[in-house]
Amino acid sequence: MAVKAAALAVPTVLLLASLLGIILLAVPTRDALDPPGSQYGIVLDAGSSHTAMFTYKWPSDKENNTGIVSQHGECHADGYGISSYTDDPSRAGLSLKKCLDEALLSIPKAQHRETPIYLGATAGMRLLKMTSPLVSDQILQAVENTIHAYPFDFRGAKILSGREEGVFGWVTVNYLLENFIKYGWVGRWVNPRKETVGALDLGGASTQITFVTKESIEDQEDEMRLQLYGQEYKVYTHSFLCYGRDQVLRRVLSRLLKENGYAKSIIHPCWPSDFSKNVTLRAIYESPCTEKEKPPDYQPDDSVQLTGSGSGPGCKSIVSQLFDFRNCPYSSCSLDGIFQPRVTGDFMAFAAFFYTHSFLRRTTGITVSSPADLRRAASATCTMKFSEMSQKAPELQNWVQDYCTVSTFIDLLLTQAYKFDNASFSHISFQKKAGDTSIGWALGYMLNLSNMIPAESLSWRKSTQYSAWALVMVLLVVILLCAIVLIVQKFRGSRKSDSVI
Repeated sequence: MAVKAAALAVPTVLLLASLLGIILLAVPTRDALDPPGSQYGIVLDAGSSHTAMFTYKWPSDKENNTGIVSQHGECHADGYGISSYTDDPSRAGLSLKKCLDEALLSIPKAQHRETPIYLGATAGMRLLKMTSPLVSDQILQAVENTIHAYPFDFRGAKILSGREEGVFGWVTVNYLLENFIKYGWVGRWVNPRKETVGALDLGGASTQITFVTKESIEDQEDEMRLQLYGQEYKVYTHSFLCYGRDQVLRRVLSRLLKENGYAKSIIHPCWPSDFSKNVTLRAIYESPCTEKEKPPDYQPDDSVQLTGSGSGPGCKSIVSQLFDFRNCPYSSCSLDGIFQPRVTGDFMAFAAFFYTHSFLRRTTGITVSSPADLRRAASATCTMKFSEMSQKAPELQNWVQDYCTVSTFIDLLLTQAYKFDNASFSHISFQKKAGDTSIGWALGYMLNLSNMIPAESLSWRKSTQYSAWALVMVLLVVILLCAIVLIVQKFRGSRKSDSVI
């Protein structure tokens, strides 16, 4: 009889289960996107003075065909830039090993082979390509051989043009400031439609200016159009080769020697009065920026003794000779007959702009926020003793003698060439990083290259809202309890009937 009672309860349980199925069908569902994995990319920034490696990370899905990229790691290679290894090109490749080894550890091993790696060389290699194309190719080959030995997806080593360097720096700045895209409070990526910020980059061999303008760009070589996050941007950009920090220092020395008839002992007005140094002619003239001013009897191993005089006016006089403001074939020019529209909006100045600005504030106590501040700070630096500057910035002792030259050059570049005045200068922000990300062209390069990396297929699944799911679970428990109670009652009832009989 007990078995019979249990059997009688089965239809009841089936009825309740059917009711539960009907309830489940009625529960609203929605499509849910499984969270994407992460992809990685590596950019080696082979600058004129050193090489830096930046590792980037972004979700496997992409927003409007451009990856949402963040910096995952940063490494600085030992030694100088790859363009310095002209005597032994193989060392250029070996100089990258420390950073490549670090990338092996920072990126999950399972993703090594699908991680793209790029090397971009800038103005130092552009100059070398001009003077020694064979050596330049040998250095790039050595670099490629080293990178090929690692399990990454090597996409090639390239010498960037000046325009590319300028535009990718501009992309980096505006990406970090969330001017292209940001994660909104509504839980999705949105285009804030904010005004973009101009970029001012001062490297070792070149300097770049890039900004959006509503004016007509009269020289089409200085115009670029970009498609980012569903928006099109038209920017003005120009790169000035030989106007980077290191090349400016060389050019100033070259002008001094020429003015003084290539004498063996010369007064340097930009150096501190308590500083002197012997400099080889090779260090001055082995560059396309200065080679035309070589002395007639040039011997690379000969040297010249330079003694500082700490003269601000004298320094400005010699540095101003690097600029040509005389001829302009357009409606307006910056320098050397190069077209430039009027600077408008906010600007971010980075690389050597930032380091010089920081040094001036540290040593003179002047926060540079106007052309007058910059001139005052530069003048104060030019009259300071080497010992005084070394005491205030001991870690920069090998370079403090050059800050008078560089700050004077920046003053002339920003105010006379780019034509920042009292109103527009206040819109320049001198920065090294934004958050945890270094400012430079590498991130912009990665953002652009991420368009070439296919987005992973996204897997969709059906899901229920939490409240509906919780209600179903409660009903399921109730139904199971009711079924158990019914079975127990039927079983007890059948036992009593058996005992009466």
